[in-house]
Amino acid sequence: MAPVQQGGKLEAPLLPRAADDGVATCSGGRVDGEGASFQGAVLNLSTTIIGAGIMSIPATVKVLGVVPALLVILVVAFLSDVSIEFLLRFTDAGTSTSYSGVMSESFGRLGRLILQMCVAITTMGTTTVYLIIIGDVLSGCMSEGSVNVGLLQEWFGTRWWNTREWALLFTCLLVLLPLVSFRRVDSLKFSSGLSVLLAVVFVLASAAMALMALFTGRTEKPRLFPKITDQSSVFKLFTTMPVLVSAFTCHFNVHHIKIELRKPSQMNAVARSSLLLCTIIYGATGFFGYLLFGEETMGDILSNFNAYSDSSPLSVLLKDVVRLSYAVHLMLVFPLLNFSLRINIDELLFVKVKKPLALDTRRFGIITVSLLASIYLIAISIPTIWIVFQFIGSTTAVSIAFIFPGAIVLRDVNNISRRRDMMLATTMIVVAATSSIIAITSNVMDFTKKS
Repeated sequence: MAPVQQGGKLEAPLLPRAADDGVATCSGGRVDGEGASFQGAVLNLSTTIIGAGIMSIPATVKVLGVVPALLVILVVAFLSDVSIEFLLRFTDAGTSTSYSGVMSESFGRLGRLILQMCVAITTMGTTTVYLIIIGDVLSGCMSEGSVNVGLLQEWFGTRWWNTREWALLFTCLLVLLPLVSFRRVDSLKFSSGLSVLLAVVFVLASAAMALMALFTGRTEKPRLFPKITDQSSVFKLFTTMPVLVSAFTCHFNVHHIKIELRKPSQMNAVARSSLLLCTIIYGATGFFGYLLFGEETMGDILSNFNAYSDSSPLSVLLKDVVRLSYAVHLMLVFPLLNFSLRINIDELLFVKVKKPLALDTRRFGIITVSLLASIYLIAISIPTIWIVFQFIGSTTAVSIAFIFPGAIVLRDVNNISRRRDMMLATTMIVVAATSSIIAITSNVMDFTKKS
């Protein structure tokens, strides 16, 4: 496929564009009747969505109360579906094949560059956090002055090979490097299927622990509505919106998955199926996590599981299942975010290169290994960077999911926006911008108080 001229830059997706009746191969040809299946696409998009964000859902339920939290999850899922539909429809109306391409059509080189920077920051930051969490689970961490022992130390005692640096190095070399070496998203469908299964295992184990605690009187009835005591508690309600938006952010992978689909016209149905599955998982995680830990639920519920004190054999087993399933789940989510990170870094660094990344083995290998090495070094050098990525979730992720799609609709360079589209786009931008500003302000105030 010939690259498309967009905003002064040649746009070439990782793989050439597929037609509805076939899929382009790495060599540029097309094999009719082949390509990614509907089920594989759903698994890959669902895995993109369900990452570290699942651990923050119980805290949002604690802040909002059970009923409003579940309603807000549904609203964010609906708006995410709308924003993805906007992206796909406005992409099809033009000549682009990617998110950055449709941004270039609407806002020129600057719009494309801003999007690419946001995607690079979001995916780089998120994959780094994933590796930090994996290190916390396997090798332990410090949390609020106390030491949480990792699974490897609990099972085998303290050894040189299960210290944080070595455990993460082995994880990168033996698990992550093979997974990030795939050049097609569809090649990750089996690991994505396992990832979704592990997310379900995490939910079931959490539910079992919560019900055991409820029946033995070790937990209280969950609060159904928010507890409003002062002005700061009102502001805190708005801080949950960026958390939920980040938890549903998958827009940077939508076009890559669509290109490989056997029938690209099914992408809207793929997105809706994935969002429905993730909404159910998020709702169950939020409810049972909050039921288990109540008002002691932390912003990252993994910290609650690390400090869980029930010493009964079944509870210890379920606790280990939750932690291990989550760590392996993140290992399997990592390559999907790395996929978009690699493409955006390539587009930023090799602007004038026409050859698709998947066809240039040397360039592909250098970028892949360099990114993984950089993420590893950051994860072992700066293990306490959560505050930085709280701001990222309130800015770049919200922009990718809501603000940029809404802006594309309002710009309407192809004159296809309807009145309903304009209203929804305006609503998305206002809600995203307002909640982000309040969340950032609240985070700054909390950080100042702690300092």
